[in-house]
Order: sequence, then structure tokens, then C-alpha cells
Amino acid sequence: MDYSFNLYNSLAADGVCISLKKTLPEANFTPIILCIGSDLSVGDSLGPITGTKLKEKLSGMNCFVYGTLSKPITAHEVKYMNEFLRRTHPDCPVIAVDAAVGLAGDIGLIKIAKRAIKPGSGANKKLSKVGDVSVMGIVAERSVFNYSLFSATRLNIIYRMSEIIAEGISSFILENMRNCEVSAAF
Repeated sequence: MDYSFNLYNSLAADGVCISLKKTLPEANFTPIILCIGSDLSVGDSLGPITGTKLKEKLSGMNCFVYGTLSKPITAHEVKYMNEFLRRTHPDCPVIAVDAAVGLAGDIGLIKIAKRAIKPGSGANKKLSKVGDVSVMGIVAERSVFNYSLFSATRLNIIYRMSEIIAEGISSFILENMRNCEVSAAF
């Protein structure tokens, strides 16, 4: 099942958290968060901004976040990240966060689905899929010139979406860690 939340919905962060609980119901793991994108284009910066916010929110926690403004994971690194994540975190699910293009009416939607994400497809790149769960922010309208639309995307939309996604994912991880601690106590 897919879930979607508008960035102007005041409960969107809670919706992201709840949809992650339904998508990844197991309680005995720490998910890996892979935030894909580049800081060179506003429309493609959703992943690195979200990753930076998650690092701040989850600092001191036993949680792995890959892809920040200081160390972005672009679509080109994804092919290496798949192998790295399989070897480094073999039993952990991967939540992949990326910007996406869609219909004009979908701009501003945050979509969560239990399937891998195909980074770079908005710029017509043919790259391998990554992740077990995808969190996509629709930042521009799909067209023949998707890459130029990424450049024309408003930073306010990207920033607001990254706040919502980071809040939802961090709430999910913190609740999941609390549940693991409680079940370990019994």
C-alpha cells in the first residue's frame, strides 16, 4: 500500500511516522536511512537536506544516515551503496529518501511505499533500484526537460518537505528504539 501526504497538512509528519510503522512493522531492528540527491540543484537537494536534519535529530543514537549536505549520495553513488549496505548492514531494512517528479497536481506530496526507489529517473537516468521502503517528495512536474525543472524548484518546498520527512522518520526510529528496549526488558 502507498501513502501520501501534502506538505501543507499539519499532520503530515505524523502520517509519515504511522505509514513507516505500517510498512516496516517489525520492532527489533534499526533501519538504515539513505538520502539521495545533490546540493548542486535545489530540486535534487531534498535527500541531502533531509539527511542533515536526521543526523541532527538522531545524534547520539545508534542509527545510520547516509547522504547529507556535507557528504551527499548522488544517483551515481547508489550502485556502490547497494553493495556497501548489503555488506555493512545485512539484516537492516533501508529507507531511501529522494526527490521525484510527477503530475502537476502532485507537487508537494510526500509518498511512502514498500518498494525500492529508482534514483535519477526524474533526470532520465538508468540506475539500479535501492532501498526496501521509498520516501519520495514530488518537487516538480514530469516533462521532457525534467532536469531544468529541478533547477526551477522553490527551496521553500524542498525545505518544508525535508522537515516533515525528517520529523516523521526520526519519530518512527525513536518509537521503534523504545519498543525494542521495552521488549528486551521482558
